[in-house]
Amino acid sequence: MPPAQRYIGLMSGTSLDGIDAVLVDISDKAPRLLGQSHRPFDAALRAALLELNVSGHDELDRASRLGNDLARGYAAAVSEVLAQAALDGSAVHAIGCHGQTVRHRPDRGYTIQIGNAALLAELTGIVVVSDFRSRDIAAGGQGAPLVPAFHAAVFGSTSEDRAVLNLGGMANLTWLSRAGVIRGFDVGPGNCLLDLWAARHLGRDIDEGGRWAKQGKVEPALLARLMQEPYFAAPPPKSTGRDLFNEAWLHARVTPGSDARDVQATLLELTARSVAEACARHGAGIARLIVCGGGARNAALLERLAALLSPVALETSERHGIDPALVEAYAFAWLAKQALDARPAGLPSVTGACGARVLGAIYPR
Repeated sequence: MPPAQRYIGLMSGTSLDGIDAVLVDISDKAPRLLGQSHRPFDAALRAALLELNVSGHDELDRASRLGNDLARGYAAAVSEVLAQAALDGSAVHAIGCHGQTVRHRPDRGYTIQIGNAALLAELTGIVVVSDFRSRDIAAGGQGAPLVPAFHAAVFGSTSEDRAVLNLGGMANLTWLSRAGVIRGFDVGPGNCLLDLWAARHLGRDIDEGGRWAKQGKVEPALLARLMQEPYFAAPPPKSTGRDLFNEAWLHARVTPGSDARDVQATLLELTARSVAEACARHGAGIARLIVCGGGARNAALLERLAALLSPVALETSERHGIDPALVEAYAFAWLAKQALDARPAGLPSVTGACGARVLGAIYPR
């Protein structure tokens, strides 16, 4: 039996719902979960992070202080997963910390994820690997999506072509051919616009299960305006985020006085339709779509995706032994190991970089 390879993965994504943490043993192909934690963001922190997605007063100071707050939250999540596994930090090889994306502008040559990895290393006494995206962007890539290499490692098959759909704040797709070819890109909004609209009209962070959306009907004219966004038709490699798909983008397209339920139904259709069209355009022939991310809990969205993609089999990552909400946290634990092993994890076929690169900056214990 190979020696344990214990890594912690930390993820706080564009949905801004909180911090997901996992402690995993990745000595085998299938990572083994040893501990997990979810620490929700309170309303004030979520609002402050959202404000950093656009330029504002004294944003350098605000970003730095919020990065410190995040590091303390990350450290608390690390303590929780260690306690679950009855392990000391010395038993962990490294923490893979994605950080919180507040700007993603590969078109301008930069991406920003805050979280103060140096403070996290100091608080935990564990090696921290962070800043996974910058090296790929420096090599001419999009810096995203980063998880396709992990998807290939755990979800790939030699008997059928598959795709993996991550429904976080943004939706991204990974194609895994049985011949070993890996491709992927950000499709567009996953949950971010749905959550934004639900927060505005329901006073809740999410439309649980898509039940509110099911009370409305799709507005064809609004859907057409949303789908006219040039990003959807742009060829890969490409990546996106709240820099594009945000409240201002949505309100510029919604007719004042529209029924809020109908808008929510249309936003759900936007996510489903953009994914289905991306699959038809770039992933024809897949036999199976494996769904992960917080959107995997949206039953109405999965139902619509299944209808649009039939006869493709649609299932969540749960069937493959990984909680859909934790797949990205698993991925950053795996990416941390790749960094310590000096193995390239960036995929030029996904990001468009000029070559595969070792990803991540390492902060020793």
